[in-house]
Amino acid sequence: MANVNDSLLPAMVELRDQLALVRLPLPAPGAQEARDTTAAALAQLDDYILPRLRNLDAPILAVVGGSTGSGKSTLVNTLVGEAVTVPGVLRPTTRHPVLVCNPTDRRWFVDDRILPRLPRVTGAVGPGGAGAGDVSGLHLVERESVPVGLALLDAPDLDSVSHANRDLAAQLLAAADLWLFVTTAARYADAVPWQALRAAVERDAAVVIVLNRVPAEAMAAVTEDARAMLADEGLAQAPLFAFPETGLLVDSGLPAALAAPLREWLFGLVADADRRAAVARRTLDGAVGELVGAVGLVAEAAAAQTDKAHELAHAAAVPYALAADRVTESSADGALMRGEVLARWQEFVGTGEVLRKMETQVSRLRDKVGAAFRGEPAPSEGVSEAIESRLATLIVAASHDASRQADSSWRADPAGRALLAGDDLARASPDIADLAAAAVRGWQDDVLELIRAEGADKRQTARLAAYGVNGTAAALMIAAFATTGGITGAEIGIAAGSTILAQKVLEAVFGEGAVRRLSSVARDSLSQRVDAVMAHERARFDVRLD
Repeated sequence: MANVNDSLLPAMVELRDQLALVRLPLPAPGAQEARDTTAAALAQLDDYILPRLRNLDAPILAVVGGSTGSGKSTLVNTLVGEAVTVPGVLRPTTRHPVLVCNPTDRRWFVDDRILPRLPRVTGAVGPGGAGAGDVSGLHLVERESVPVGLALLDAPDLDSVSHANRDLAAQLLAAADLWLFVTTAARYADAVPWQALRAAVERDAAVVIVLNRVPAEAMAAVTEDARAMLADEGLAQAPLFAFPETGLLVDSGLPAALAAPLREWLFGLVADADRRAAVARRTLDGAVGELVGAVGLVAEAAAAQTDKAHELAHAAAVPYALAADRVTESSADGALMRGEVLARWQEFVGTGEVLRKMETQVSRLRDKVGAAFRGEPAPSEGVSEAIESRLATLIVAASHDASRQADSSWRADPAGRALLAGDDLARASPDIADLAAAAVRGWQDDVLELIRAEGADKRQTARLAAYGVNGTAAALMIAAFATTGGITGAEIGIAAGSTILAQKVLEAVFGEGAVRRLSSVARDSLSQRVDAVMAHERARFDVRLD
């Protein structure tokens, strides 16, 4: 056992640390069950598994549990030989758990070695002993009559009217090396005790059944029926002690003779080191085995949460990605070469006259366009402003569409609705117009920088000076909107001619081979700027998943 413990303890400590990190915030299928399982697994590790692995020689903890009025406190007083816990008159009968041990074993229970979340209270509480007052916590009582190596814990009722008491009873039973289930002849077939017994079977815990208040004339029949039920539930080997019905109480306990068989069995178990160790090993092994199954459920739930998070992230990402693609496509298919943009470009370069001469008088074309770029026609800023306005409007509209689609997708999913928490994200953020305008201006700055970098060559510097940096940048922006897709009617010819003119300007400055490359770089830069805006908008969803 020591060798097994040496390898098992570090693994259980690591498991405990990992379970403490588990978060299952999304209302995915099975999430609540997994949260409860996680909490129960942590409690089992803290309350029982880790303490027992660290101290295999610690006293056996025998928890006395059962239904309301079954006689748990009376049984504890009987085993101790005096009143140490007060049987209740009103439900719930036992309001505070009472732990009784030998003074020698006090060190094992006075600190938080086991049940660390229950504060310790020592000394008498209430008239007649611990358990009668309203002081919360685990009441420690020391008595020489309890053998060294054993602690008896009087637990609250499994079927208490108090939800907190029921939870505490389950917690205490999960921390036990030995379970003493107390029931009566009238209630041994009740559902609640058997639910607890089935839990004991699942973790292969050491269990003792105490059948209390059995009418003398029904002793044989009730005992036989109870044994058959135990066998059906996998507890055929569990010791069964039946106490006859009696009105005699001695110091809130039963006459010693009635409880003698149970007392001799329990105290004899504790006195035998091998048997005591076997009980501890069996219950510990069962608890670890049950924990392994619980961890599997938690792992599956955690994976489901991750999958759900990815699903929601994808549901938010797709509309914004498609929106960015639409903006990029619209800026590359000629759709932007209409309206104000086209008008400002024509006004800037005097397109009509130049187009008539473009094929036959290339040298004069350069002179004509050069004059335009030196400021004789309307300044190039008019083109840039028109492009900024048109592109920004397109980005804003695409952002609103993407926000509406992402919000709708999340609202269709319970987890998404929970993350939205009543907020409306169906419209883009309030500052989307400013973000879009800034993105376009940033792109225009990128284009200017690209023109400056490309024109750094001495031969190109003169050409660039002839056409102007801003004018050449405007030409590159127009050339980036290269095709005429999406334009109809008379605008087709005009836009096509405008694009060709822009390309001729770029060819005149940088040479024929550079136009396609520069246009591609400009479009990539715009795409990155648009992607950044959409990522900013999508972050309103992503941050809720973080």
